[in-house]
Amino acid sequence: MSATSTLPPAPRHTLFEDAQALFAGTLFVSLALILFKQVGMMTGGTAGAAFLVHYASGLDYGQVLFAINLPFYWFAWKRMGGEFTLKTFGAITMLSFMTSWSPTLFAIERLHPAYAAILGGLLLGTGCLFLARHRASLGGATIISLYLQQVHGLRAGKVQMGLDSIILLAAFLVIPAERVMYSLLAAAVMSLFLAINHKPGRYTVH
Repeated sequence: MSATSTLPPAPRHTLFEDAQALFAGTLFVSLALILFKQVGMMTGGTAGAAFLVHYASGLDYGQVLFAINLPFYWFAWKRMGGEFTLKTFGAITMLSFMTSWSPTLFAIERLHPAYAAILGGLLLGTGCLFLARHRASLGGATIISLYLQQVHGLRAGKVQMGLDSIILLAAFLVIPAERVMYSLLAAAVMSLFLAINHKPGRYTVH
């Protein structure tokens, strides 16, 4: 018997611990999305799908992000449970608000897309990891990735990379190819971060 097998189960997070993790996670992700938006980049998942609609139509990004995630809540409720779904709804609502309102609080005068890709990818990965460890996510692609990791043992980072690639390939239709390549760099940074730090058997959703 290993030494770790005698340890008591980890206590559940308190309401305050969940609240601070959801706020910090969504804040990190909102900063990444603001960086991407400033330099005309993309990301994957439902956030990336919202970027496609935003760039193609000019509609407010935060509002599109909120609306595009609505169909996934039913799937989350049925597969991941009520607590996960409510936390995810709260996180996406905060993220939609932050991406629309935060740019009124600060401005970045100069930003190279390569720097935005690396920093944004790490911010996305860190934010999503915060949320995953507190039984929440940021929408459709992450819900599917976490579900496949929980049920089939597939690495969430690898699943996320595949889903992100589909969205990013569609980005060639709405933004310059150079910006798509920087966006792919950001997606690779995020996916590698999650693959290393979010492994099957750790922080699973029950």
